[in-house]
Amino acid sequence: MLRLLASGCARGPGPGVGARPAAGLFHPGRRQSRQASDAPRNQPPSPEFVARPVGVCSMMRLPVQTSPEGLDAAFIGVPLDTGTSNRPGARFGPRRIREESVMLGTVNPSTGALPFQSLMVADLGDVNVNLYNLQDSCRRIQEAYEKIVAAGCIPLTLGGDHTITYPILQAMAKKHGPVGLLHVDAHTDTTDKALGEKLYHGAPFRRCVDEGLLDCKRVVQIGIRGSSTTLDPYRYNRSQGFRVVLAEDCWMKSLVPLMGEVRQQMGGKPIYISFDIDALDPAYAPGTGTPEIAGLTPSQALEIIRGCQGLNVMGCDLVEVSPPYDLSALLAANLLFEMLCALPKVTTV
Repeated sequence: MLRLLASGCARGPGPGVGARPAAGLFHPGRRQSRQASDAPRNQPPSPEFVARPVGVCSMMRLPVQTSPEGLDAAFIGVPLDTGTSNRPGARFGPRRIREESVMLGTVNPSTGALPFQSLMVADLGDVNVNLYNLQDSCRRIQEAYEKIVAAGCIPLTLGGDHTITYPILQAMAKKHGPVGLLHVDAHTDTTDKALGEKLYHGAPFRRCVDEGLLDCKRVVQIGIRGSSTTLDPYRYNRSQGFRVVLAEDCWMKSLVPLMGEVRQQMGGKPIYISFDIDALDPAYAPGTGTPEIAGLTPSQALEIIRGCQGLNVMGCDLVEVSPPYDLSALLAANLLFEMLCALPKVTTV
């Protein structure tokens, strides 16, 4: 199912615990139960005791498991960019995000979130995609995520181009039914087809609508902008019931009030967060395949993600990081940490 990494990362009750070999990893054939509230949980090693360059490259240097059993949440890489329409390179996104994640700490002082004291979290490695066949890759992604979701584990995905969200949402809807969607992006990704193809990174949410995977009255798209081939490029989205928030309506303002409205719209039903790094202005994140000027700022991105605390988040992804063009992966790693902090059951102080 997954193409896994080795692990030499920490597991234990505190951030100062040194690296331990694979003794804490899942053993095939042995079912692991959910951790008791007072049981030790995986902890990224502290740079006070383990130098940042030390260890196998996993997300936040967490242990790598071969199974989602026993996990509350997990980071998963999907190194696919076969669906890109402009600059390729997002296949290298998961690896680079993991590399940059060594800069992350274990708590969030700004929100008070204590994710690693609240949840059992690990890195599940990468889905073994087929770079030569996009349809086969989507099948593999869907199958992998069906197993993750069935285990009760919330996936936080490192992309990969935005095509990957379509099979992930197929897996989500299989368990939860149609889900709400918070989609942060420069583009709506609801084009019907390009060059005769209906499967590529500009069409994932069109395919989701076609298959009834989305609760369309609970879909919000933020950061949308750019030139178009028509004067009303958002007609389809709004006709489906999506709320489309243009980037120009976000300029020079806090998005905290907007997120209050989003929380009210989403309610307590399951939602999925899909964040394309090109939602941000290329001054902050030029490392992406289809950059658009005049985008969101990193502080607005934090307001959006932090505004999801209290929602019934069933999964998240961060997509379209293309490392050959810059170090946007550092920003991506921080946004994924913020997503982890916003998950249900994370304690805040």
